[in-house]
Parts: sequence; C-alpha cells; structure tokens
Amino acid sequence: MLLWAGLIMIVVGLACFRIDRRATNYFYDHVGGRLHRFLQKTTHLAKAAHWLFAAVTIFAASWAWLHWCHETPAVRLAYDSAAAFIIALALGTVILHTIKLLLGRRRPRDEIEMKLYGFLPFAFDLRMNSFPSGHALTICIVAAMASCLWPLGMPLWFALALWLALTRALLSAHFLSDVFVGAGIGLLSARLVLLNFFPQLSPPWL
Repeated sequence: MLLWAGLIMIVVGLACFRIDRRATNYFYDHVGGRLHRFLQKTTHLAKAAHWLFAAVTIFAASWAWLHWCHETPAVRLAYDSAAAFIIALALGTVILHTIKLLLGRRRPRDEIEMKLYGFLPFAFDLRMNSFPSGHALTICIVAAMASCLWPLGMPLWFALALWLALTRALLSAHFLSDVFVGAGIGLLSARLVLLNFFPQLSPPWL
C-alpha cells in the first residue's frame, strides 16, 4: 500500500507544478489572521528535530534496558520502532536534501514578494531549498510507523499527516508540489526501511 501511496503522492506533486503559483497566491490572499495563527501553532508538529529527538531518546533508553535489564517484548518493540524511524528519516533526508541542492527551487516568498519563481538547477545555493518539503517527509514517516504499531488508527494517522503537511502550503512556506513530493518520498523511505531491515514491524498491507 505504501508503495502505491508514495508513487501517487509524487505524481500528484508533479502535476501540481501547473497550479503552484496560483495556489500560493490564493493561500496568501485568503488565509486569514485567526487561521494563520492556528497554522503557525500546529505546522511545526511535523518538524524533524522534534521527532528525531524523541526517537533517539527512546532508542537510547530501550538500548540501555535491553543491555542492562531483562528484555521484554514492549522494550524490544520500542527499540526496533525507534531504530526504524531514525533510519527511514535519515534515508529520506539524504534523498530530499540531494534533490534540494541539485534542483534549487525558490521559496514561495520569492513569488509573493518579488514575483520570482522557478528552479535554479546546479546553483548549489542552500537558500533555494523549497522542493521537496522536509516537514511533509517527516510527518509521513511518522504516520507510516504509527500505522504499523497501531493499525486501527491508520486513517487518523494519515489524515493528521496530510493536514500537517498541507499547513506548509497554506502558510506559503512551500508550494503544493513540494508538499506532495516530500510526502511521497517519506512514504517510500519508510516502506523500504521497514521491509528490508525491520520485517518484524511490517504488516501485510505494507
């Protein structure tokens, strides 16, 4: 399922290139103050640093427990899940930042403030880092991992992930295509890591 979901997200993202500029200007003009404040408060729930800190903490604590105390299924699950998340995030981040560096896309603020839009391939300018979205990648990996651990909540995890990813476009921090392609890379990275390195965490639908 994650294979097709990830590929569909990437295809949708590529299709969004045709509407990116119009959508960005529409969101900028129509997202009011109250909604904007709400989006600002929630968007960074998808920030990689928060989730990585939590995963590293869980990994370190469960590693210590496994090495110094009696192993339990819950601690082993915590250890494997944290490790899987860290590796999937690392893989996705390498792919994402390679694309960012090579393609060099301007941020929506350049479109809004100066009407400058587009890619500057091989400019290797770290400021040209819009495509794809790291927040979208991170939160989709979180949703994939959460769905493996608590399958009954899968619709909720992915609905929340989609919303948090879209806040990046609604806040004009990213274009729609950035969000969907980032989400797709996140789903594919999670699937690759789970199937190849953590089959014990991989449900049949993966």
